[in-house]
Order: sequence, then C-alpha cells, then structure tokens
Amino acid sequence: MKNLEQIIIGKGEVRGFVFTQIQKSDKAYIYRVDSGASIYYQVFKATHKTNSKRHCFPTSKAFGIWAWAYISLDKANEKFNELNKAE
Repeated sequence: MKNLEQIIIGKGEVRGFVFTQIQKSDKAYIYRVDSGASIYYQVFKATHKTNSKRHCFPTSKAFGIWAWAYISLDKANEKFNELNKAE
C-alpha cells in the first residue's frame, strides 16, 4: 500500500490549505492543516478505496466516521494512539 505524501496542497473544498504530515503508522495519520486563517490537526485511519493501491485522504463526509479534527496537537496524538491500539 502506498503512503500519502508528506505535504499536500488542498484542492476543491480545501483549496489552498497546506497539509503537512506529522505522524504516520500502518493504521493512522496526523496532518497539520494550515488554512491560512487557522491551524488545526486532522487524524484519520489509513484507508484506501477498494480499487486503489494507495491510502486516501478524507473528504468532509469522512469526519466523525474515520477522520477527526482537533485544535490541539495533544488531542490529535491521543486519537492517533487510540487508533493504533484498535484491532
């Protein structure tokens, strides 16, 4: 499975946002998100589309299901650790 890029420039609904990978594991990712107006963190499960051999980045519909956003890096790390303990 191919991992996501270290730095991603947002398109579509997150156009111009800069996503910088903070942490990754086989089960999850943390990205620092700079929207230009604020900074926050996204934590999400390492998942892929059925027909793809690469992980996918969450869309807005994924939040609360397999992706979460946090203002605090500490809270983001807590969720990341929780996802890594899950079976």
